[in-house]
Amino acid sequence: MKKVLSLCLMLSMVLFVVSFASAGDDKSETVKGWVSDSQCGVKGANAGAADCTKKCLEKGAKMVVVTDGDQKILNVENPDALKGHEGHHVAVSGQVSGDSIHVASVKML
Repeated sequence: MKKVLSLCLMLSMVLFVVSFASAGDDKSETVKGWVSDSQCGVKGANAGAADCTKKCLEKGAKMVVVTDGDQKILNVENPDALKGHEGHHVAVSGQVSGDSIHVASVKML
């Protein structure tokens, strides 16, 4: 009985450590930047480029966020979340993974 209890306790500890380690993977980040398109990229990251951004998106370009400061281009995994913000300066919260972002929320700046 003691062996079974010890085994269950050890298994519980291992599962606890694994679940705790994987919980840190879902961190949400907030980035500030411009909603642009993949064709114009950094050139479309300004207040005067809203019409051009909309046209390029209609022609099939992908929606991106160009971050302030380092001008990093993040591909938007769920572009419907930024619908209506084309060409706007925004704060986008979501999960950043490499060079893409899954948008959870957006706030105009």
